[in-house]
Amino acid sequence: MAQTVTQNQREIMALQPLDVELRNVFKFFNQEPAVNGIDLDVRQGEFFSILGPSGCGKTTILRLIAGFEKADAGKVLIQGQSMTNVPPYRRPVNTVFQSYALFNHLNVWDNIAFGLRLKKFRKSEIAHRVQEALSLVKMESLRSRFPRQLSGGQQQRVALARALVNRPSVVLLDEPLGALDLKLRKEMQVELLNLHKNLELTFVMVTHDQEEALSLSDRIAVINQGKIEQIGTPSEIYEFPRSSFVADFIGDTNLFSGEIIEVDASNIQIETKTGLKIVVTRREDTPTELSQAVVVSVRPEKIQLSLYPPNLPTNCYEGRLVNVMYLGTHVNYVVELTNGISINVLQPNTFGGLPDPNTPIYAWWAETDCLAICQ
Repeated sequence: MAQTVTQNQREIMALQPLDVELRNVFKFFNQEPAVNGIDLDVRQGEFFSILGPSGCGKTTILRLIAGFEKADAGKVLIQGQSMTNVPPYRRPVNTVFQSYALFNHLNVWDNIAFGLRLKKFRKSEIAHRVQEALSLVKMESLRSRFPRQLSGGQQQRVALARALVNRPSVVLLDEPLGALDLKLRKEMQVELLNLHKNLELTFVMVTHDQEEALSLSDRIAVINQGKIEQIGTPSEIYEFPRSSFVADFIGDTNLFSGEIIEVDASNIQIETKTGLKIVVTRREDTPTELSQAVVVSVRPEKIQLSLYPPNLPTNCYEGRLVNVMYLGTHVNYVVELTNGISINVLQPNTFGGLPDPNTPIYAWWAETDCLAICQ
């Protein structure tokens, strides 16, 4: 389900006007920076995710865009207009909350119509828009039910319809699927993608769920302690993290700390403190200074296992199998190398017999399948 952005799509997207801009934005709580000098551009029609751990400042960023918080410094612009003195109800955005925030005393129809009635739309226009919104989220048959009579997924659909009925330029999604169980969350991810594609609106979503961000987004901003660590497409963020934080936070990875001991035109060689030597293919942003401290990232699915020593000159290590975790479609192996380092290896379940713990084993990966990052 992961979205892939081709070079042509990326070029078209780059020509789109900006719907949301943050310019050197700061927000302090008790003199501590929750948002620390953020610069951010979200283009028209983009599905943009703000991803990070709890307490990193991502929800505060969303609240600054919505107008529920005011920046202590910097500017928030929507469609090129400064929002400095614009209250939330006058901004061309609508927010979908994790808690849904539905009115329990109103049925589905009246929940969706509530905002339009506040704005004093004509009854005929309200009826038309509510019916249109109900159709979008496939809730026409449940229009007379109250929130307590709906499942979590149905309540989330109503919350989306209530946001969309106002026809905002930007839809803000605050952990929109966080309260749903896994199966329902997967179903709603597909619904969100379909809505985004059909409506061609700008979606800005806050989430701590890496898989959700990777599968839904055109681009992702990874936030750590109020700062942006990296912005990029899902494949850029996953395959080419620019910091050890991003490598560790996005998916699973094995990290090896060491220093550069050898450099040539094609590769660099790193030696860890435990004596492990790793050869990494040079890329444009690969650190190359001798004795420089670096971290090597190797994704578990890039590592191969063999019961016999492969005839490989580099990145091949002897160890023993210490744990086997059956995950259904995949199997996770924990291998302790002879130098004492433990690594995680993820391989597809091919329905073969699983080796026993303590089995001697060899782990190896290609020079192109690891990444060196400045420490």
